[in-house]
Amino acid sequence: MSKTQTPQTNSAADATRMALVMAALQLFGRQGFDGTSTREIAAQANANIGSIAYHFGGKEGLRLAAADYIVETIRTIVAQAFGGAAQIQRVTSEQAEAQIDATVERMVGFMVARPEAGEIVQFVLRELSTPTDALDRIYTGVFEPVHRRLCQLWAAATGEEAESEKTRISVFMMIGQVVYFRIARAAVMRRMDWADIGPAEAAKVIGVAKENVAAIIAARKAGKK
Repeated sequence: MSKTQTPQTNSAADATRMALVMAALQLFGRQGFDGTSTREIAAQANANIGSIAYHFGGKEGLRLAAADYIVETIRTIVAQAFGGAAQIQRVTSEQAEAQIDATVERMVGFMVARPEAGEIVQFVLRELSTPTDALDRIYTGVFEPVHRRLCQLWAAATGEEAESEKTRISVFMMIGQVVYFRIARAAVMRRMDWADIGPAEAAKVIGVAKENVAAIIAARKAGKK
């Protein structure tokens, strides 16, 4: 640490950096990358406009930092379901299904009930519509490895091939049923007569999502007999 750097100044710099990332995540998702100015980002983050270049090298670097934040956030969530798990080859059908259940529960708890999930989904949807290096980071950092891991668990639970088209589609369907509740949040609340989607509502979604997954896995197992 240089003589001019102190824990306090480092902490302030880290706070500014995170504020800029969160502001970019929100504004890029809401307005698009081209529709958002660095001045708007700095204002929302209560930061000096020059801090964007200082911390990220510019607006594009900030977009990549927002993508890295998404990767780390989702990795943390899925690690709580996957963490400490045995090698896939040693996982029993029951253990695999339990890990899938835990993953569904974690995904719903985050995707449906946590406010920041909306900002992440908006950002990712923007990137999916016009792919950039940020999407590449999100895909290689979390989409592909998490999907592959879930495919392996699905195979262990059902006896199907992990990389078959059917398995990969099944896992996408499982994830899609969760994501829908975030993308169509306003419509879901209106149709369900919910004022909000909090822990109680999320628990109801988790229950049905787990029932759906259990029914599919049971049917696939039966088909293997």
